[in-house]
Amino acid sequence: MSPYYGANVQSDGSTVFRLWAPTAGPGLRLEISGRAPIDLQPGPDGLVEHRVPACPPGTRYRYRLADGTEIPDPASRLQDGDVHDCSIVMGQDDYAWQHPSWQPPPWERTVLYEVHAGLAGGYNGLRERLPELAALGITAIELMPIADFPGPRNWGYDGVLPYAPDTAYGTPAELKSLIDCAHGLGLAVMLDVVYNHFGPDGNYLPRLAQPFFREDVATPWGAAIDFRRSEVRRFFEDCACYWLDEYRFDGLRLDAVHAIEDEDWLLELPQRLRQRFAPRRIYLVIEDDKNRSRLLRAGFDAQWNDDGHHVLHHLLTGEKASYYSDYSDSPARMLSRCLAQGWQYQGQASRFRKGERRGEPSGDLPPSSFVWFLQNHDQTGNRAFGERLNQLCDEQALRAAIALQLLSPGVPMIFMGEEIGSNSPFLYFTSHTDEALADAVRQGRQREFEALAAVADLPDPNSPDTYQRSCPWQDNAGGQAWTDYYQHLLDLRHRCLAPRLIGARSGPAMVLGPAAVRAQWRLGDGAGLTVWTNLGSAPCVLPHPLSATPCQSLRYESVDGGLTHACAGELPAGSTLCVLEEPQ
Repeated sequence: MSPYYGANVQSDGSTVFRLWAPTAGPGLRLEISGRAPIDLQPGPDGLVEHRVPACPPGTRYRYRLADGTEIPDPASRLQDGDVHDCSIVMGQDDYAWQHPSWQPPPWERTVLYEVHAGLAGGYNGLRERLPELAALGITAIELMPIADFPGPRNWGYDGVLPYAPDTAYGTPAELKSLIDCAHGLGLAVMLDVVYNHFGPDGNYLPRLAQPFFREDVATPWGAAIDFRRSEVRRFFEDCACYWLDEYRFDGLRLDAVHAIEDEDWLLELPQRLRQRFAPRRIYLVIEDDKNRSRLLRAGFDAQWNDDGHHVLHHLLTGEKASYYSDYSDSPARMLSRCLAQGWQYQGQASRFRKGERRGEPSGDLPPSSFVWFLQNHDQTGNRAFGERLNQLCDEQALRAAIALQLLSPGVPMIFMGEEIGSNSPFLYFTSHTDEALADAVRQGRQREFEALAAVADLPDPNSPDTYQRSCPWQDNAGGQAWTDYYQHLLDLRHRCLAPRLIGARSGPAMVLGPAAVRAQWRLGDGAGLTVWTNLGSAPCVLPHPLSATPCQSLRYESVDGGLTHACAGELPAGSTLCVLEEPQ
C-alpha cells in the first residue's frame, strides 16, 4: 500500500510525484537527476501531481523554489545523504522476508526494551544483540525514532522527514533484516514516531505548505501541526501505515501526543490502522502528559506511565525538584493508587503546573494499559548529567523496585543498559552542522540547569564525545549479576504470570508505611496475585503476618529472609514479596 504523498513507482515504470504545496508560490520545479527541470503548478487545493515516464527506483530528485531554495521531498522514503540532500525514488518492497506471516504475542504478555539503534551499533549491531535479549526474556524491541534527522547523532526527536529511515544506522535492507531476524527469534519490533513536531534543521514544510501548521497554537518546539486539515491527517496516517507495511514493524509508540492539539485524529487513528492491517496484531502505545483515558478506550493498547515512574523515582532517590514535587507528599499513597488504578493524576490539580488539573479516571482500565518503567530516554537523558538510577539510589531498594515492576501485571519496559547495571550516562546529544543552532542548544541546556553549581561542566550536546559516552555497553561492572537478576524475574513472569494476564484486573492497594505498599490483582484465570513492597530504609509492620503455607504457583522474595520476617509481621527494608495463589 503506497502512501499518497511522495514518489510512487507505477506498474508501467513511471513514477507519480505528489506534493501538497499551497504556499510554494510560482516557479516551483521538480528536478530529477540527469533530466531537464519540470515546472509544476499546484492545483486550487495546493496539490501538485506529476507523472514522469521511465523513472525507476534509485532515481535522485528534489524540488526547487523560485528563489533557488532546494527542498527534499517531505514524504521522502530515503535520502541521498542527509536531510538537505536529494531524495531517492523507492520501489516496491523486494526484501526476501523469511518470516512473512509472523505475529507478535498478545499485548498483555509484552516485555519492552527501549533502545537507541545508533548506540547499539546501527541496525546490524542491534541485530547481533537480539539473541541475548530474547534469552533475557524481552518480547519486544522499541526503537527510538529513526526518521531522518540532521547529522549522524541524535536522539531522533529532531527528525524532519518522517517516512525516511536515517542512513546513519544502515540501509533500508539492513533495517528490514533487523526486524526479520527479530521475528525469527520471537521478538516484536516497535518504532517510536514523532507526529507532534518537526526538528529545527531541515524542516522545509513551512515554505511549501504554511497551512500545515497553526499560528494560534504553540508547542515547546514551535508552531503546532494543524491536524484539523485532511491533508495533514493523511500525511501522518500514511506515514504510520508505511512503517507498519514496508518495514513490518509490529507497532508504534506515538511521542508526546499531548502536543497534538486536535484530538479527533488520535481518537480515530487506532481503529483505522487496525482495520487497514487486519488480521495482523499491531501494538499502539502513546505518551500523553494529559492522562486521557479516553484515548486508551479508543483503541490504543497502553500509555507510558509517567505517574508510576515519578513516584517510584521519588521514593528511591528522594528527589523532589521540578515535576517530582508533585509526588513528594504521601508518595506511598500515590504508589498504591498507581498500582490499583494506573495513574495518580485523574483530574487533580498539579502543584508543579501551578494548579492546572490533569488526567481522567483510569481505574476501570486493565493493568496492561500502563507501561511501567524505572528509566527511559527522557527520564535519564533529560537529567543534566544523564545519571542512571543505580547511581542515584540504594541497590537493595532498586532491586525491590525492579521486582515490583517485573512481577506486576502492567507491561514492563527496560531501558537499554538497565539489564547489565550499566554505569554509563545517557546524555542528550545532537550533531547540528549549523554552529549557531548548536550553540543555541548548548545555551538552552545551560539555562535549564542554571541552578546547578556544576552547570559549567554540562556535557556539550553537539560533541561526538557526549554521544560516545552514552553507549551503555562500555561500563557494566558487575553486569552479569544484574543480568542474572533480570533473567530470573522475567523467567518467573513468563512461566507463572504471562499465561494468566489476559483478562487481569486490578484489585485494592493499601499503604503499609512511608515507602511501603501492598497491591492485589485478580488474573485472567481467577488466580490472585499479591505484591508487598517496601522501598524505604527501615522495616515496616504488616497489619497481618503472612502465612508460611506453601503456594502452588509462585512465592518470590527479593531479599533473602524477607519471607521469614514477613511471617513474623514485618516487611524488611528494600524488599518485595510476591505471592500468586491458584484459583479457589
